[in-house]
Amino acid sequence: MLKSSSSDFREEQISSQLAFEGRLLKVYLDQVKLPDGKLALREYVAHPGGVVIIPLLENGDLVLERQYRYPLSQDFYELPAGKINPNEDPLLCAQRELLEETGYIAANWFYLATLHPCISYSNEKLVYYLAKELTFKGACLDDGENLETFVLTLKKSLEWIRTGKITDTKTISGIFWLEKLLRGDW
Repeated sequence: MLKSSSSDFREEQISSQLAFEGRLLKVYLDQVKLPDGKLALREYVAHPGGVVIIPLLENGDLVLERQYRYPLSQDFYELPAGKINPNEDPLLCAQRELLEETGYIAANWFYLATLHPCISYSNEKLVYYLAKELTFKGACLDDGENLETFVLTLKKSLEWIRTGKITDTKTISGIFWLEKLLRGDW
């Protein structure tokens, strides 16, 4: 049972050092003061955040992507997603990414949730949207972006999760969220 506590667990930043700066990510090493007064080091990845789109066709099928991911040297099956640019509205980012990657536009957009996938070592957030009433206009991939879009039923996508064919956590979270929505649980 979760006990109520009036303890303050916040940590106070004493110093911050940029340890690495890449094109997408920054890594910081901070010294913090713990609630008990002791000092500790915290290292974390600063990420600009991203959007995840759940494109739902009129017949209930999903638009997914197959994309090679270099860090793990393999193809992954994913929901369309993309990085939020500085000062960019997440919904506008989602609309841009859906068109760029899949060639679809959506007449109706629904905000679902903001999830934090790596809370122990990153400030990354993922903003989820359900996109409905899709119309195909033609994809326009970013330079250097290589992917294939395809359509999959919700039932088949759940089977792919169960069997390990879909392992991307942002995609799994989105598909599980959609399943609950469509069943009327949420």
